[in-house]
Amino acid sequence: MRTDDFDYDLPSGLIAQDPVEPRDACRLMVVERTSGQVDHRAFRDVLEYLRPGDVLVVNETRVLPARLLGAKDESGGAVEILLLRCRYADTWECLVKPGRRLKPGARVVFGDGELTALIVDILEESGGRLVQFHARTGSVIDAVHRLGQMPLPPYITRQLADPERYQTVYSAEEHSVAAPTAGLHFTSELLDEVQRMGVHLAKVELDVGLDTFRPVTEDDPEEHRIHTEHYRVPPWTAESVNAAKARGDRVIAVGTTTVRALESAYNEQTRLVEATEGQTDLFILPGFSFGVVDALITNYHMPRSTLLMMVSAFAGRELIMRAYQTAAAEKYRFLSFGDAMLIL
Repeated sequence: MRTDDFDYDLPSGLIAQDPVEPRDACRLMVVERTSGQVDHRAFRDVLEYLRPGDVLVVNETRVLPARLLGAKDESGGAVEILLLRCRYADTWECLVKPGRRLKPGARVVFGDGELTALIVDILEESGGRLVQFHARTGSVIDAVHRLGQMPLPPYITRQLADPERYQTVYSAEEHSVAAPTAGLHFTSELLDEVQRMGVHLAKVELDVGLDTFRPVTEDDPEEHRIHTEHYRVPPWTAESVNAAKARGDRVIAVGTTTVRALESAYNEQTRLVEATEGQTDLFILPGFSFGVVDALITNYHMPRSTLLMMVSAFAGRELIMRAYQTAAAEKYRFLSFGDAMLIL
């Protein structure tokens, strides 16, 4: 297995720059793993593929306005800081641009000084910085909400008129720097219909981090180091999923982040999903044995990405690469604001 096995040509014209309105009007490719059959539908037609007793599991994390634009305290030079993860009180792991010039002890000012940042340490493993923030009044998070911008992926070059379109309709706690984009296609009305037909809705949390955008650069993907992400599987979700497996009903994951949370919480000895919270560095590659997920709703992912590798592990690399070729030929919209795929 080589990283090149997960490469494909992605014309820039296929990268969606704007979300579809309404959310559930995007296209849906349905891929059947056993037969290899591919069907082309609208996302709202997903109802036709769900059955009473299924458990639909979503990632309810919410995106923090984590992109901060400031200036060096001494020189006034422009600085951009992206909040990645809170390590402890008001101290965050961050990406900083330009990072090389900001050594420990440097200060950055945001707005008119209502928020300041002190570079505490250089994080050699990630190339980021440990940054301590101070708000002149109120909390640091309140200041971030006033000053921060939505951290859209780098391949989206247009401003988003409504920041809520980069949030799922069921989002809750703000912990992520990227949206769990497979869930962006659901409307509240569609979810109500899902539950009316007897499908159970369950929720997990996984804080989406920078690996969402980061391609694998190693020739051998097994040499790639995937960053840890915080996840939580609450007791009710574990019970709902385990009951469905016991009944012979399906567990349908909305998004690769949901897959990662569920499979991280799976105990191979008991064959049960455990209610748990912690850090996961689970890297799902072809050959992985899925213990929980029976079907997957996902978007179209970047070439050479860990997400494309995960989807290939679930459905088979050859089938997925053929489906991507078909999607490109049919002018499907790719990446975060793009169309969807249902893998059965």
